[in-house]
Amino acid sequence: MKTISSLAYGFRNKFLKLGFPWVEAPSPIGVESITKKNSLGADYDTDWARRPGARFVRAVVVETLMRPVMSFLASPTREGLDRLGNLEGPAIFAANHQSHADTPLLITSIPEPWRHELVIGAAADYFFNTKATSALSALAIGAVPIDRTKVSRQSGDMISGLIGEGWSLLIYPEGGRSPDGWGQPFRGGAAYLAIRCGVPVVPIHVSGTGKILRKGKNLPRRSKSTVTFGYPMNPEKDENARSFSARIEKEVRSLADETSSSWWNARKRAYVDTSPSLTGPEIGAWRRSWALSEKDGKTQKRRRRWPVI
Repeated sequence: MKTISSLAYGFRNKFLKLGFPWVEAPSPIGVESITKKNSLGADYDTDWARRPGARFVRAVVVETLMRPVMSFLASPTREGLDRLGNLEGPAIFAANHQSHADTPLLITSIPEPWRHELVIGAAADYFFNTKATSALSALAIGAVPIDRTKVSRQSGDMISGLIGEGWSLLIYPEGGRSPDGWGQPFRGGAAYLAIRCGVPVVPIHVSGTGKILRKGKNLPRRSKSTVTFGYPMNPEKDENARSFSARIEKEVRSLADETSSSWWNARKRAYVDTSPSLTGPEIGAWRRSWALSEKDGKTQKRRRRWPVI
């Protein structure tokens, strides 16, 4: 017969294997908890990456490494820079998102003084999931974590504080890269922050980067690209974030139309709200791919084959 102590010892081992206790013991009243807080994801502290030493390193990386690499890979054409002539102070740069090549291309395309006073809104669950990627993202591109899985007051407060300190923000309102070459509907984050902080939004359309490094690919390849800047936009009186976000998306659509046609034709279509869609037709995957090829002018004539006798 087992003794009481042996039974207790057996139960103890079973509980330990199951991870008992399942919850931490509460801290006594008046004593601060010593539980280690999560330091990754949306909780990653990027303050160190905006100190003078880190800013100097980032400027060197941008000007001596990132710029020549993107010039070689993307052969960028930059349009609409004259539209930023009256822009002063911090701003929110809102662009469509095709690939990871977008960020280095835009960092090297956004002009001074915003280029080196810029933070990048990056997905907390992707760029800040390990210590190494977190540090590299914060240092090399000035990334700050944004929780894209839910509405996060923490991210909004953090970015609002940075804009208040004079930093500009580069953000992708689509929330992620294009899965198939077509765009995705814009979310309201850029519009909300612009209204909250009282700063303008600069709409940007990027084309060609999907061919350089499309989602799911690891090795880049050379291709021509175009970055088109629009006029800075301000929210209208009593305009909410949803309405302002729709206007931003409409303007990016018009910039995409301008890239593929002409400024005059794009403005005429924008006036009657007939600019081509960024998100593509609601059809099957293979037909969306075919439509994208037609849009890019890449459909090839079928090669004639003579019958074999």
